[in-house]
This record gives sequence, C-alpha cells and structure tokens, in this order.
Amino acid sequence: MDTKILLENGTNELEVLEFTLDGNAYGINVAKIKEIIPYQQITPVPNAHPSIEGIFMPRDTMITAIDLKNCLQRGVSTEGGLFIITNFNKLDIAFHVDAVMGIHRVSWENIIKPGATVSSAEESISTGIVKLNNKLVIILDFEKIVTDINPETGLRISEIEEMGVRGRSNIPILIAEDSLLLNRLIVDSLKQAGYVNLTHTCNGQEAYDIIMKSKQNGTLKSTVQCIITDIEMPIMDGHRLTRLVKEDEETKDIPVIIFSSLVNDEMKKKGESLGADAQLSKPEIANLVRLIDQLVGQEQ
Repeated sequence: MDTKILLENGTNELEVLEFTLDGNAYGINVAKIKEIIPYQQITPVPNAHPSIEGIFMPRDTMITAIDLKNCLQRGVSTEGGLFIITNFNKLDIAFHVDAVMGIHRVSWENIIKPGATVSSAEESISTGIVKLNNKLVIILDFEKIVTDINPETGLRISEIEEMGVRGRSNIPILIAEDSLLLNRLIVDSLKQAGYVNLTHTCNGQEAYDIIMKSKQNGTLKSTVQCIITDIEMPIMDGHRLTRLVKEDEETKDIPVIIFSSLVNDEMKKKGESLGADAQLSKPEIANLVRLIDQLVGQEQ
C-alpha cells in the first residue's frame, strides 16, 4: 500500500490510514508510517512490558513490536495480521493490527477531540475522532502509547534541570499543543528555564485567533514574540498555522518553532518550505530552550 501520498503544504489536511482491531476502526496519520508488512515471527524479550510482543529484524534493522490490542485492553494478539512500521520521535516501532482498510484524506477541521465522557484529557490515547464512510474512526495517540510503555521516550524534563539556574525572561511566547499533558509539561519546562510570559492553546486555530486579535488591538509585540507549535492538531494543524503567520507581512518576522514527534527529513522539508525558523523532535526539550534563547536574543 502506498503510504507516501503527497499533500500540498499548509492546507490543513492529513492522510489517515484506517485499520481494524477486533472489528473496530482506528486511524493513524500516514506521515508516521514507514511501511506496512505482513506479520513476521518475533523474538520475545524477557521482563518486557506486557504490551511489547518482542523484536524482529527486517532488512537488518531491529524493531520493537507492540501489541496494540493489549495497549487498548482488548486482549492479546495472536500470529497473523499486519505490522504497521512507524517512525516518530526518532524511533522505529511496529504496531500489530488485524487488517488495513485504506487511506483517507481528511481536514483537521473535521477531527474532533474525544469528550470528557470518553476519557480524561490527559489520559486519553486518542488524538481525535473522525467520521469516515458513515462510521467513527478513532485516531490513536501513538506517542502517548509508546510513552506509557517507556516514559524515557517522552519529554526529557531532566535536561532542563541540568541547564542550571537561568535568568527570568518576560518575552511573550505562544504555544499551540493539543495534548493537555504535553502542553502542561512544555509550559512547566519553559517556566523552569526562565520563560514566564507564556500563552498556551490547544490547536493552531486558537493560537491564530490570539495573533489576529493582538494585531487588531495593536498589541502584537507585547502578545507574541515567539511561536512554538505541534504539527498534529485538530481544527488547524501546525503547518497551516506556520503558513498563515509567514504569509502575513505583520507577523512574518515572528520566529516559529515546530516542536513535534513528526520532525523527520521529509517533514523538515515541508516545514522549511512554509518558513519555519526551526524544527525539533519532541524529546529535545533542552534544545527547544536553546533555540528560543537564540531566536529571541536571550543567550544565557
């Protein structure tokens, strides 16, 4: 199956691969996928997390196989099905699924966040829900699934402590991140690094609304002097936000840092074409601070 469908940059669209587990429909952003292969024999790893099936080596690359059915508390997978091999946060990981149904092009505007009755925001392993072919498809938060299995793959908060005591800065920074957990961790990390004038939003549209309102009020400089944005977000994604900021004469000089698990070579090219000033993979929180220091003239 072709997982390299090209999208025009900054259109606020994504390709969703629909797959099934026990007859239920789930989705993953195609941008995370390297390839899809038939199930292969794996080698169990002693004392591993219950959701880790084991390891295997296609083409001399060792890959960890995760039992997605186990992660979703739907039992344990048996031999058969498919492996969706992904790459995000600089990790190659295979997820065991039953079947793949196809690829759909959708707009982030049509993806809604799960309601509070489904799960608490910080505990949810869904980034959103979209209706496709008259059925609901749950788009899973694969970063959270992996971080729950091994917290070391998430934000390396300890790196901020290693930076030592830093001066306080009131430079206004705008953050767009839909995961409430990551949003809070980014805010806490930046405050610890001395950046205390922070405005955090849950998607690109909320961030863009703040920018537009500050333009109208003549308070742009006192409201936003640096933007940190995720890529995957409902309503408006980070690429669309970057494009809108960089195409506007009044906002094009505001530094935009894309801070996402999806920063690989291909996505970097997209970000560069949209005018992003810097791009980082999410574990690199200390490097995020260093980049902010450079871009807003706060070298410490």
